[in-house]
Amino acid sequence: MKLFKRLFAREDNRASVRPLYIAVAGQARLPHWYTNGEVPDTIEGRFEMVTLLLSLVLIRLDGLGEAAANPAALLAEIFVEDMDGQLRQLGMGDVVVGKHIGKMMSALGGRLGAYRAGLVGDAPMQDALVRNLYAGSPPSDQALTHVEVSLRSILEALNQRPLQTLLAGDLA
Repeated sequence: MKLFKRLFAREDNRASVRPLYIAVAGQARLPHWYTNGEVPDTIEGRFEMVTLLLSLVLIRLDGLGEAAANPAALLAEIFVEDMDGQLRQLGMGDVVVGKHIGKMMSALGGRLGAYRAGLVGDAPMQDALVRNLYAGSPPSDQALTHVEVSLRSILEALNQRPLQTLLAGDLA
């Protein structure tokens, strides 16, 4: 009987990080990114906002050390699950979805490195934003400043939050 329970049970080990992902997605939907920040209000623009804010959270989780390694991996799994669902809602089939998910995960990894270098390293953050968030088409200086200042403020708030607070979805 235990064998069947293990085989057919659908234990959701991602439940502990789902509030955090919901908070990231909610933050990415805030209108100021698209109005003041001039982020394109398109599927690609919204994907880039989720990826950008998820990158900030992953940077923070990385800073929390080994205790946050599993939650970070689970958060990435939820991102994949969400993107898979979004692509399927757009009418894409299994083969196409698989290819897109691979590209999205690669994009997340690349963006994470670029945003880490821009926010906590020595690379210009605005270069990473123009290249990724704005797909190479620079917005106004005011919009770029708005986004960068907002991101630095979010990262500062994240850095004040312990792991359990983050997992509860409290980003700011």
